[in-house]
Amino acid sequence: HKSSTSTMPKLSLSITSLTLTITLISTFNTIQSATFTLTNQCTYPVWAGLLSGAGTPPLPTTGFPLQPSQSNSIAVPTGWSGRMWGRTLCSTDSTGRFSCVTGDCGSGSVECNGRGAVPPATLAEFTLNGANGLDFYDVSLVDGYNLPMMVVPQGETGGNCNVTGCIADLNKNCPAELRLTGAGDGGESVACRSACEAFGDPMYCCSGEHSTPQTCNPTSYSEYFKTACPTAYSYAYDDGSSTFTCSAADYVITFCPTPANSRKTTGVHQLVESSGSGSLANALGVYSVTIFA
Repeated sequence: HKSSTSTMPKLSLSITSLTLTITLISTFNTIQSATFTLTNQCTYPVWAGLLSGAGTPPLPTTGFPLQPSQSNSIAVPTGWSGRMWGRTLCSTDSTGRFSCVTGDCGSGSVECNGRGAVPPATLAEFTLNGANGLDFYDVSLVDGYNLPMMVVPQGETGGNCNVTGCIADLNKNCPAELRLTGAGDGGESVACRSACEAFGDPMYCCSGEHSTPQTCNPTSYSEYFKTACPTAYSYAYDDGSSTFTCSAADYVITFCPTPANSRKTTGVHQLVESSGSGSLANALGVYSVTIFA
């Protein structure tokens, strides 16, 4: 009888543990994750880089290659914040160290392993399930530009859910003093630096006595980015026209997007990626892309 009675608490505990396990699994399964699809429409390979913010859930990968026309989808947990970008002109040296001319994260491997992009790099930034349950997202040129990028929300249930990005080729017309040139490219610009990185002046970096929205204003250099890509961040306090919100959405991040691959199926959004007049607008071309959401 001693043996029989001593098994009852164990059985009860086992059933309780099983119930708790089932409850936890059920709860876990109800936590929604978003699907992020990264697509390379460039004519050259791009290596995606991904960085999670401090204290947010990790992603299943921090970097991977994308051949032209290739896509890769990953599950991004609710509450995640971080950034994604593309690396270009990448190679592995004789010692096995991997590096890229633009967007390199300095990890020495395809996986970035918690390291961010070395400027200049076009960045897509996200905070999922933030204030009022909304996702916040933007495309930023604050750290410079290395390739065109577009973010398109899909399956959204609320928020303004605008498409954002920069489809203009800023490398082609990058001011000479901001150009990053690649070895053996005949001086051709492979990325366009921010004025902050190029000059280090607090006026361009929104630092020191220029560290507030009232004392840090757009400059001729940030205006170059903004004219070409009006929905992208051009300097640190460019929030008003550059931060967007959406609820319960999946996201498609496209490198080298074109008007043809920016179409969705219902609703209507409009994205104007270059506007204005004069030599800059004429050089870049004026894009007016209608997005059917």
